[in-house]
Amino acid sequence: MKLRCISDFCTSMLQKYPENKTRPGWTVLPELCPQGMAGDVTVNCFRFAGQFGMRPDALAAEAVAFFRAHPDVASAEAVKAFVNIALKPEALFRDTVADMPALFEEGKLPQKETKRILIEYSAPNTNKPQHLGHVRNNTIGMSLSSLLSRVGHTVIPVNLVNDRGIHICKSMLAYQRYGNGATPESTGIKGDHFVGNFYVKYNSVLSEEIRELRKEDPSLAELSDEDLFLRTEIGQAAQKMLQDWEAGDAEVRELWNRMNSWVFAGFAETYERMGIHFAKTYLESQTYLLGKDLVAKGLEEGVFQKRSDGAVVADLGKLGTKVVLRSDGTSVYITQDIGTTMLKYREHHPDVQIWVVGDEQILHFKMLFAILSKLGFPWAANLQHLAYGMVNLPSGKMKSREGTVVDADDLFDEMHSLARSATLERLNGAEAPADLEERSEIIGMGALKFMLLKFNPKTTIMFDPQASLKFEGDTGPYVQYACARINSIERKASDQGFCADSPDWSLLEKEEERRLALLCAAYPDVLKSAAEKMDCSILVNHLLEVAKGFNRFYRECPVLGAENAPLRSARLALCYAVRDLLTDGLRTLTIGVPAVM
Repeated sequence: MKLRCISDFCTSMLQKYPENKTRPGWTVLPELCPQGMAGDVTVNCFRFAGQFGMRPDALAAEAVAFFRAHPDVASAEAVKAFVNIALKPEALFRDTVADMPALFEEGKLPQKETKRILIEYSAPNTNKPQHLGHVRNNTIGMSLSSLLSRVGHTVIPVNLVNDRGIHICKSMLAYQRYGNGATPESTGIKGDHFVGNFYVKYNSVLSEEIRELRKEDPSLAELSDEDLFLRTEIGQAAQKMLQDWEAGDAEVRELWNRMNSWVFAGFAETYERMGIHFAKTYLESQTYLLGKDLVAKGLEEGVFQKRSDGAVVADLGKLGTKVVLRSDGTSVYITQDIGTTMLKYREHHPDVQIWVVGDEQILHFKMLFAILSKLGFPWAANLQHLAYGMVNLPSGKMKSREGTVVDADDLFDEMHSLARSATLERLNGAEAPADLEERSEIIGMGALKFMLLKFNPKTTIMFDPQASLKFEGDTGPYVQYACARINSIERKASDQGFCADSPDWSLLEKEEERRLALLCAAYPDVLKSAAEKMDCSILVNHLLEVAKGFNRFYRECPVLGAENAPLRSARLALCYAVRDLLTDGLRTLTIGVPAVM
């Protein structure tokens, strides 16, 4: 928050105490004064008194003397080492909402602090459609990409699709046996859903075969389904298909390409609906053999060791020992990750690489980063895993194999339908607008993204579609509605010939007006803090506070019905500034803003 009186105080302290320990560019970051206390902002002298070799209360006394003499300050009081400052209206609004383009520009980092950031997210499998878990991953990934870009970084969003392996062969085998030549086009089923149905079918048949095995031999009850997989006919057939795929069998590869094309077409629709666009999509079928050369080199240099059974391992200290190459010379998953990480670095030369992956993979990524560091890559220090918690529904956990997942597209349709119903309900019987479907999509998808971003990514959350769409409460529609309300105010003002040109900010003296302007002034710091912590919930919750501040202002301070024209103009200008800020914030979160709700 840039306030002229605070900048002047910092300059004064540097001049008065040139021997202080602060670095060039040192500054004080004021905070909003707690509600109920006299003042607009608070300066916490506990935080920097030591830099001047002073006691906090002594520094607070010096600060109070400075601020009381400053022309922008109406009053300044110290409560212990906290200095509460009340600004004169013209100074408060001049330094906050009077110049919104400048305020937005403050949300960008200095050029020297910007980086080239590669962020990998989504990572679906081509044996099924994306589900609610992917939706949280996608929402975090795309919104973080947008946020990092908003503050000035160069962002490269990429995807790594798992399009090979035994799970893919399960869908292929089931289609081969039970598909009867059907296609997504002939059935009218979206491609990824079409293929996913055969994955469910495969697991249904597999479960039945395992039940029969246990029925015939009760001693098998002690063995897990995984242990019994290759004892089933359908398990052996899937394993054979995988071997044929790896051997390049023409018929298997043709089926694989055809079914993958159906899935990718389905994924494209899902991504388009969310507003996702990747700079590049990597395929595991093209990367799964990468990394073996790096392991061989590391073995030669003593980075890795060969175990007695012939497997190559990495001793990672407290993290444990990790196999990087099996005894038969085949790769494990981390081998591929080593190679793919190197490939991404060579292709994009990022300063930072980020993976948006669930928290069950925390140890995997710690090991990956440690291995790359042991291999001597200096950029390994700038690899980050953004772990996130599970997302559940009130109905419970989801299981892909049993077909009990909540598919992303079905969830999107439900959000659209709920938003449509809520919009029609608010019309109170009036004729439905021509843009009802478009409006419902913006509100529904906005509600979904907002609710998934409202919590720190590490939190395991319960997502309730109906609760997320309430127009009152901590929801996306609540913030969107604040923008729509201001649009309505603007339309009515235009109809009556009112304008907000050259507002006299000194007329805005009410607490609700001042507080709203100060909330807006904190926006640049919020953007940078959220980007630094890779946590969009910081921005989400600030937008909620601004929307709440606007609604308090709207209740207490008549806008179109203001006492006089100059006051009306100033309040209109404040409304428009708030709308611009909320719109910028929502769009940074990749959430649209309907003109009307």
